[in-house]
Amino acid sequence: MPEAQSSRQDPRRWKKQPVRRTVSHICPPPRRPLTVADIRPGMENERLGVVRDSMFQNPLIVKAELGKPRERSCSLPGIDFNYGLYIRGLDGGVPEAIGHWNVFKQQPTCPHELTRNYIAMNRGAVKAGLVTARENFLYRQLNDMRISDQDDRHVKKELPSLPPNMTFGIRARPSTPFFDLLQHRYQQLWVQEQKATQKAIKLEKKHKVILGKLYETRSSQLRKYKPPVKLDALWHMPHFQKDGIPGARGANVY
Repeated sequence: MPEAQSSRQDPRRWKKQPVRRTVSHICPPPRRPLTVADIRPGMENERLGVVRDSMFQNPLIVKAELGKPRERSCSLPGIDFNYGLYIRGLDGGVPEAIGHWNVFKQQPTCPHELTRNYIAMNRGAVKAGLVTARENFLYRQLNDMRISDQDDRHVKKELPSLPPNMTFGIRARPSTPFFDLLQHRYQQLWVQEQKATQKAIKLEKKHKVILGKLYETRSSQLRKYKPPVKLDALWHMPHFQKDGIPGARGANVY
C-alpha cells in the first residue's frame, strides 16, 4: 500500500519522458550504395545470372525502388563518420582563459640586410678600368659596398609635411534639422520665394514700355488678303438642260 500511495503522489512517474533525438535521427546520413546482400526477391534491382557489387555502383543501371529514394552509387563512410573539419582546441577554452593568461613570446627578428650601393661600385669599377660584365661582377664580389641606415634616409622619399591639427577621414554629415521639419520651415521659405517671384514679374510688366497702336500698311494687308474663290455651277446632264423636256426640273432636283 505505501508503494501505491507513493506512485499516486508522484505525477512525474506517469509523465511521458521526452525522447532524446540525436543528430543522426534528425539529419540521417545519405544512403549507402546497394550490395548483393541487400537485394531481396521482388525488388526492382533483382537480376539473373552473375551479380556483382559493382553493378549497383553504376547510376545508369541502378533503378529506384518503389517508395524509396534513389540509391547513390558512391561509397560513403559509416554512420559514425563525422563530416567536416575538426578543429582541435589548443587554448584550453574558457577554463584556461579564466585560470591564467597565455602570453605569446615575441619571435626574434632577422637582422635587416642593408641594400647594395651599386652607384659607388660602378664608379669604383670605372675608375679601375673595368668595363665588361664579367669584370664588374668580380669587382662587386671583392668590393661589396652597402648603404648604411644614415645614408638610406636620404634615398627614401620624405613624407609631405602635414599640420599637427589635421583630422583624417570623411567629414561627418550634418545633423537633420528636425525642428525646421516639424515647423514646416521649408514650406514657408518656398511660399516666400514664390511671392517674391510673382512680385518681380508684376513689376517687370508694370515698367514694360507699352507701344502705340500699330497701323497696317499695304504690304501687311496684302499678306492677310485672300482672293475669293469662284464657285462653279453644278454639273447637269445635257439632255436634262434642254427646255420642254418633261421631268427636266425634277431631274435637276435630284
